[in-house]
Amino acid sequence: MDIRSILLIALFMSIGKFNSAEGAKILSIFPYSGPSQYIFISPLLKALAEKGHEVTSISTFPQKKPLKNFRDVVVMENSNIFDEMFTQATAGEAEGKSFFEEFAELSSLGVTASSNVMENVDVKKLLKNEKFDLIIIEVFGTESLFGLGEYFQAPMIGVSTFGTIGFIDYLTANPSPASYIPHMSLEYDSHMSLWQRTVNVLTNVVDNLCTNFFLIAGQEKVYKKYFPNAKLSLDEARRNVSLVLLNDHFSLQAPRPYVPNMIEVGGLHIKQKPDPLEEDLQKFLDDSPEGVIYFSMGSNAKSKDLAPHTLQAILSTFAELKIKVLWKFELEELPNKPANVVIRKWFNQPSILAHPNVKLFISHGGYLSTTETIFHGKPILGIPVLGDQFMNVKNAVKAGFALRLDLRSLTKEKFMQSIQELWTNPRYTNAVKTLSKRYRDQPLTPLETAIFWVEYVLRHDGAPHIRNAGQDLSFWQYHNIDVYLLLASCIVVVFTLIASLIRFGKKLICAISKSMKKSKKSKIKKNK
Repeated sequence: MDIRSILLIALFMSIGKFNSAEGAKILSIFPYSGPSQYIFISPLLKALAEKGHEVTSISTFPQKKPLKNFRDVVVMENSNIFDEMFTQATAGEAEGKSFFEEFAELSSLGVTASSNVMENVDVKKLLKNEKFDLIIIEVFGTESLFGLGEYFQAPMIGVSTFGTIGFIDYLTANPSPASYIPHMSLEYDSHMSLWQRTVNVLTNVVDNLCTNFFLIAGQEKVYKKYFPNAKLSLDEARRNVSLVLLNDHFSLQAPRPYVPNMIEVGGLHIKQKPDPLEEDLQKFLDDSPEGVIYFSMGSNAKSKDLAPHTLQAILSTFAELKIKVLWKFELEELPNKPANVVIRKWFNQPSILAHPNVKLFISHGGYLSTTETIFHGKPILGIPVLGDQFMNVKNAVKAGFALRLDLRSLTKEKFMQSIQELWTNPRYTNAVKTLSKRYRDQPLTPLETAIFWVEYVLRHDGAPHIRNAGQDLSFWQYHNIDVYLLLASCIVVVFTLIASLIRFGKKLICAISKSMKKSKKSKIKKNK
């Protein structure tokens, strides 16, 4: 064997050594019917398949064309799970629901989605016949599915499509100081007054109680049903994640602390070079140098479900503006549609926003849409419907590139005024372009970052060395509640002893005083 052959063999051995993650069997579980969640994770799963990993995807969104190294396991039982909730919210019919009712409803949907996954025939076959090297799982009210980590003896990577909140921070013992990190439901910024901090602390307490009494309680039943032989409790299974990928970035919201295994990959679904548009859309936009408005309520909320008076206010506004509009509208026909409005059931949103002639995005404020509009530098008129959308729009307004309207009180006058302000005042576009510059300034693309960390976990057998000790502590231990109780007990004991000593001292002094008085009286009697 000549020296050249030896060097080639050494090179291939070296490549194999540094790419030991190659060829791993990866199971992905995104059980909900919301397209936005799967839109976020899909590019990562496809990229891993292209790198030679065998990817099995449990979802409600099978691929339209077969992909190499990619297999779909379709749980169509979950395909309409969110429809009623978003339909009611978009039509304004959910207005009377309390926070607790909404939380209970979401928790119930999570129980249904988790159970449907475990009852699916094809999933049962996987459980019976296959092994996996890694599990990638959506973190959103389906915590019982974390039992698959122990079942397959495989490391798990959690994915959050909307940043982080208490029940996600809990997975990695990530610090989330209530002193400057407002709860998702509150429209506060990171600099809060004393009263706002008080409300924030109480909101976090209520959120934790609801999480445990509604969400975790329901998931506990599912966990015990489908993982009866599990050695780990559900609480331990939740904290058995190697890391969590977050759809977030410090340039998109206020900076906050993260432990090493909480990784920001906000916008990993955004292509650096957008896909080409359909020929007619490309021409429509190219022929509109005066500018175009793009309007979409997202993938879950649908414009077709808008209340009639809201729909009429929007239509009459567009008719008077005479500005060309691309509107994601989910029906074939839109009665009274103005001539300047083009409707379609679906648009390639990132490619639309990337076009220079698109000047304004009217959006529900979902985090994927917000990230895309920042990336492409377009101002927003936000009309939030549900969940984190209110916080996203609030942050966009605070950052100076958006205005907000309330869906339930939207009128033609308000709608017209907001559009004209955003259209004519350059400060909104300037603000979002500044943010876009910051967001784009990253050493790796979010997708490259996500791929690196997925393979890092594979290369290092679950990467236990990046877990912090907080993941092994109970809620009581992590928050030092046991310490505070011990200190409080010691303080009570000390004060009790002091009080006892004071009482004893008083009694002693009284006894001595009485004795002295008695002795004095005796002496007086003797002298007489």
